[in-house]
Amino acid sequence: MNTHELLKQAKEDQVKFISLQFTDVTGSVKSVDIPVKRLQQALEEGVWFDGSSVEGFSRIQESDMRLVLDASTYAVLPWTPEDFRRARFFCDIYAPDGTPFEGDPRGTLKTMLEKVEKHGWVYNVGPEPEFFLFRRNGAESIHPVPHDVGSYFDFSANDEAVRVRTELMEALSNMGLEIEMGHHEVALGQHEIDFQYAEALKTADNVLTLKYTVKAIAAQHGLIASFMPKPIYGINGSGMHCHQSLFSKDSKNLFNDPTNEYHLSPIGLGFIAGQLKHARAMSAVVAPTINSYKRLVPGYEAPVYIGWAQINRSALIRIPQYTEGHEKSIRAELRCPDPSANPYLAFAVMLAAGLDGIDNNLACPKPLNNVNIYHLTAEERAKMKIGELPGSLSEALRELEKDKVMQAALGPNTYDAFTRAKWSEVEESRMKVTDWEIERYLEVA
Repeated sequence: MNTHELLKQAKEDQVKFISLQFTDVTGSVKSVDIPVKRLQQALEEGVWFDGSSVEGFSRIQESDMRLVLDASTYAVLPWTPEDFRRARFFCDIYAPDGTPFEGDPRGTLKTMLEKVEKHGWVYNVGPEPEFFLFRRNGAESIHPVPHDVGSYFDFSANDEAVRVRTELMEALSNMGLEIEMGHHEVALGQHEIDFQYAEALKTADNVLTLKYTVKAIAAQHGLIASFMPKPIYGINGSGMHCHQSLFSKDSKNLFNDPTNEYHLSPIGLGFIAGQLKHARAMSAVVAPTINSYKRLVPGYEAPVYIGWAQINRSALIRIPQYTEGHEKSIRAELRCPDPSANPYLAFAVMLAAGLDGIDNNLACPKPLNNVNIYHLTAEERAKMKIGELPGSLSEALRELEKDKVMQAALGPNTYDAFTRAKWSEVEESRMKVTDWEIERYLEVA
């Protein structure tokens, strides 16, 4: 829509305020709010703001930043009351000299997408963010209590969780996401809402939209929605499996090759090879929290070992079974990302890893079909040359320090800001005393 059409639409929607949204380097959504009467000026000129206090943004002496609205991202926030109805735009961030700000995560992904654009390709991503709904458990306890007692695909007509999930799906549809399905996940209180794959930038916007919409509507029901990777010990954590493919401009799936046993073209095999090569460093960005590595352990369907396979869910990259006549559905499912990731940065490094494999003709290892990697011994995995993901955020960050391809994908500004924030997280967690330590050592030490 052009400016005139947007102004007309906002009036029809009875919007009173506009939220201009962006993220910091860790993926937290930030917002500058303006009254709707300033929308035309904002669309034409942008909006200046102080970026000095935003994680990964400017130094104090260079604090002025300009938000440039992406007109295609207009959406009404359905949970806001009619008297204060708000709409949102996602924004790109520019420096005072008019150049794109190098520390803008959305800009980081756009820069990476320009590289795939030079190939004449489109990078599509279809993520599956999982989340928990918890009951509020009083100020005296921080331990989460699942909202329901359901399990995988469970349904009950009187289940409050079903009603909340249905409301979430309707709200997300109204905000422009093409919802494919929603269902209960494996763990108590765990859910998944899937939306149609799209070009990576739109998909990253959609991930953020889903996360804050789920949180806002859950709060209206007196619930806590959490995208924490592993909120409860002993049960499945929440991942964000990402289905990926490269398409040509005329909508042909470049991963597809009907002559190949797995229907994978050399481009598809090279993409997989690149992601396997960079998996250890990539994990710092796609599984970026201390808690992420409580999920990435054997036994809970989360991938740990670096390999690919068709159907095999213990592999890092899974190739879903081909269905006759569905050539566009050939894709590579990367299973290590989790929803705590900044989707802009996650998709940027995922794409960079895949392109490195294609551009350098990396050989794709043999698939790990009919092998439960969790049942292999360390000696058997070594013989089969099966590596494994880092066991902690600090280990992942050290891998990132050695990987120039991943660093280049982030850019020097974003890389420095990201690693600075994450090492700070590691150091803070190192000094924290956990419940486990109290239970283990308080009376026996």
